[in-house]
Amino acid sequence: MPRPSIVPSILALISLSLLGSMLWGLEPKRMQDWPQWRGPNRDNYSHFTGISTDWDANPPALAWKLEGMGSGYASVSIAGDRLYTTGNIENAQRVVAVDLTTHQVVWSTPLTESNPKHDYEGARCTPTIDGDRLYVVTSNGQLSCLKANNGVIVWTKDFKKEWNGVMMSGWGFSESPTIDGDRVLCTPGSPDAMIVALDKTTGKEIWRSAVPDQGEKGKSGAGYSSMAISDAGGVKQYVQLIGRGLIGVRASDGKLLWSYNKIANGVADIPTPIVHGDYVFGSSGYADGGSGLIQLVKKGDKFEAREKYYRAANELQNHHGGMILIGDHLYFGHGHNNGFPICVDLLSGNVKWGGKIRGAGNGSAAVTGVDGHVIFRYQSGEVALVEASPDKYKLKGSFKPEVQIRESWAHPVVCNGKLYLREQNTLMCYSLTAK
Repeated sequence: MPRPSIVPSILALISLSLLGSMLWGLEPKRMQDWPQWRGPNRDNYSHFTGISTDWDANPPALAWKLEGMGSGYASVSIAGDRLYTTGNIENAQRVVAVDLTTHQVVWSTPLTESNPKHDYEGARCTPTIDGDRLYVVTSNGQLSCLKANNGVIVWTKDFKKEWNGVMMSGWGFSESPTIDGDRVLCTPGSPDAMIVALDKTTGKEIWRSAVPDQGEKGKSGAGYSSMAISDAGGVKQYVQLIGRGLIGVRASDGKLLWSYNKIANGVADIPTPIVHGDYVFGSSGYADGGSGLIQLVKKGDKFEAREKYYRAANELQNHHGGMILIGDHLYFGHGHNNGFPICVDLLSGNVKWGGKIRGAGNGSAAVTGVDGHVIFRYQSGEVALVEASPDKYKLKGSFKPEVQIRESWAHPVVCNGKLYLREQNTLMCYSLTAK
């Protein structure tokens, strides 16, 4: 009896697979996790395409909302069908895990014995997900590793007990940890352990980076920023904004390579630096802050932080809310306690548009990018869509989320066509695709 051919079956399977991809849009760039602060590449840009870009006619629709996130200003991270954030709940700072299919809290693990005491109480850290584990820094300075599936704590390190950790001012540790290969990195902020690298599996120290005071501006200690990774000059290094400004330490051993003090202020240095090839852009708020672009030039086993330009606080600054580089241009909210939309040519520092435009809301603005656009979330709650073009400021519409309690500082996240907004105890999920 002749054996049946398997070719038709294979062709049928291939056809079904292609049909499914066309129907559901499952091409790789559309289905992507957001596993850490500022997304998978820490560039604050979602590669999802196909959002509705006319928010005047078709504003995002609320898909669902959920209580139970606790108090705080932390953003969210997403891996698969799980979302994670941090908040103060029942007299403890906790990590919260949400099932995105059932829209329910699946576990909530306390990390502290009480709510940490500092100004603007609440959690700040966006959890960092790495495989079956996640990493969190509490606002009183504890780095913890947890199992992602059930929230069981694997190990914990205390910044103050282990490294005499210190912040530049009294609003609590705000860093989201960085995973690089087999290491987890964080910023305790002491002169002999400004940054530390730990084995991510065991918590054992690999190295600590000694960083004495760099210049006269600012204050000693850790800033409120999370670090970026650079390969300037062919040397992997960790770039961080601390109390004394920008620094870079060698990834292999933590050796300080360079520093740039000029953008530091005496209150709070906050935005994550922007790394672009051999360039680093940094900014900070308050009267003594400002913005600067430096070029990292290798000289022997060190680097020179060569200033390309500096702009004073009244010219160019990001208080908090972060910055995003799309193409050759930076987009962010300009001004202390203001989120005036602005577009800046990275390499020249020239303003292409904005800087005096009020925008759709008031106060500082947190930003994220998607599908050729920038989403601005204002302190007053309004969420706006702006085209990412250096030609002109083009507002595509805005909306006010269903829940707005106090300062809407938690950064917005776009993952797989959904916009996630944390507002203290409430998590809101909006659909960005056309109805």
